[in-house]
Amino acid sequence: MGQTVFIPRELDANEPRVAASPDTVKRLAGLGFDVVVETGAGTRSRIPDEEFAKAGATIGKAADVGKADIVLKVRRPSEAELKGYKSGAAVIAIMDPYGNDAAVAALAKAGVTAFSMEFMPRITRAQSMDVLSSQANLAGYQAVIDGASEYDRALPMMMTAAGTVPAAKVFIMGVGVAGLQAIATARRLGAVVTATDVRPAAKEQVASLGAKFLAVEDDEFKAAETAGGYAKEMSREYQAKQAALTAEHIAKQDIVITTALIPGRPAPKLVSAAMVASMKPGSVLVDLAVERGGNVDGAVPGQVVNTANGVKIVGHLNVPGRVAASASLLYARNLFAFLETLVDKTTKTLAINRDDDLVKATMLTDGGKVVHPAFAKADQQPPKGQYVEPAAIPAKTMVADASPKKSAPRKTAAPKSPSSKSKGTA
Repeated sequence: MGQTVFIPRELDANEPRVAASPDTVKRLAGLGFDVVVETGAGTRSRIPDEEFAKAGATIGKAADVGKADIVLKVRRPSEAELKGYKSGAAVIAIMDPYGNDAAVAALAKAGVTAFSMEFMPRITRAQSMDVLSSQANLAGYQAVIDGASEYDRALPMMMTAAGTVPAAKVFIMGVGVAGLQAIATARRLGAVVTATDVRPAAKEQVASLGAKFLAVEDDEFKAAETAGGYAKEMSREYQAKQAALTAEHIAKQDIVITTALIPGRPAPKLVSAAMVASMKPGSVLVDLAVERGGNVDGAVPGQVVNTANGVKIVGHLNVPGRVAASASLLYARNLFAFLETLVDKTTKTLAINRDDDLVKATMLTDGGKVVHPAFAKADQQPPKGQYVEPAAIPAKTMVADASPKKSAPRKTAAPKSPSSKSKGTA
């Protein structure tokens, strides 16, 4: 009898996704695993138990996790769930460990080997395993759909016998994976699209999608990206100029979508209360970073806020989960692609190579200990060659206040510390 892979039903009421699809169940069986899917696991992703069974899975109950050698999940298992897990089992999920030290410790205490999929390095070999990209892509799409729904007007220009309907103006802040998909989707719907980002390289990407790039393009901006592709910290003077330009632009927009996230850190503030107050009644702001503190002042997780001046601030939770049927299919493929690298093709069993770069980057707990260097105790040395994610720091306002400020008293210059690098947008 082969080793068992278990796919549980997600217990979080806000999580409709599932960690497998009929296609990946077939592939897992092809690797030599016995696959058990908890009854109802795929219901909210439009995958009935019958489809999993046809693909070769056994439909089981929650208690079957105790026999599993591998558990594939969407979200990190709770402490209560972990009580039923077998010690030594491999658990692969989006672990969301930052700021959740107790939950990480619970994984170690349970004796499971936990892998955090959001730590997957963005290298060529791991492109098919990149859950951040697959889910952010759908989030960018859904953000435009949600914005259009709340805007309750047509997005494209329409010339009719009764008159012309003007095209909606959509502004995307942050041109990462989510931002690029938002631009493409808004353009397909006929909106006039502009976008901004702190990285000069984003200008070409924005233009390639038919949108206009917005930034103060002075000499400082042109040198704002390191050789490694990271954004440099901008001067106060530049931030003020960019803030003034952005504030003026936002006041004229119909829909603004913010996407800026920095791994392990609170979301940077992009839109101030004053900017929200300057927008026209009926305008919409969609904040994709609301679960990390939000890019928009006034955004509330899980709510659509109606401001005093008639602007809507959309703060839906788990935006990829709003298109769960599509998100689950992509996420399941991400998990399978990674798990396949952990399997010995000869013995058809799990054989984790702890020297593999992918394993080093994603392994969170192992052998009863927290092994990822970003979460292990300070006196523990990280494995040789393993990347250490910087510790979380308070959010900084990426779009600075453009109003003039009184100059602070001069202080004796302290020795310069190395400048920090921004990880950019999701």
